[in-house]
Amino acid sequence: MPERYLQLSGYQIMWVWVLFDLPVGTKAESKRATRFRNDLLDLGFEMVQYSIYLRHAWSREKAESFARQVGECVPEAGHVQILFFTDKQYAQSQVFRGRARAPQPKEKPRQLVLF
Repeated sequence: MPERYLQLSGYQIMWVWVLFDLPVGTKAESKRATRFRNDLLDLGFEMVQYSIYLRHAWSREKAESFARQVGECVPEAGHVQILFFTDKQYAQSQVFRGRARAPQPKEKPRQLVLF
């Protein structure tokens, strides 16, 4: 029996962005902000900039699941925003490092990982 592969569309694959501005004026606030960053890493997000993290999701439903998980980690104070982009939208991103254009945005993973 031939293997069947799941075809994923660039309009179904999502990228989840978490942007945040958390207070770090006191030692306790700084500790909470660090804990939040570590929680994002534990959830599989990658740091794009110091308070911007990114994660690939193979469907809208999975992207929303990641967003719920992030919501459970948000500290009491500060501002956290979660944005969703389709793979097609993300592919149109332009990145600059100084005046030079940086390499294209990260490509989606080539294989689907199931847990």
